[in-house]
Amino acid sequence: MAGKKSVYENAYAESIWATIKREMLEKGAFDSLEDAKTEVFEYIEVYYNRKRRHSSLGYQSPEKFEEIFNQNLLLNLQSKVSVK
Repeated sequence: MAGKKSVYENAYAESIWATIKREMLEKGAFDSLEDAKTEVFEYIEVYYNRKRRHSSLGYQSPEKFEEIFNQNLLLNLQSKVSVK
């Protein structure tokens, strides 16, 4: 997160927290601080960063986007090598 006066840089972080609140906290509070830490970590690292579809990635999950990106990169490299 950026400093207080950097509203445009903070917009991304605010968006993530709004998404977490909307998607994860709809059932209410956590039982304990450890429970909250565990669930937030699992939400971000297991679901949000790997499986949740993102509009900025063409409504693909980050895993699928990276898989396609790496396949295209490999194909481009192979085509450059075979042209020579």
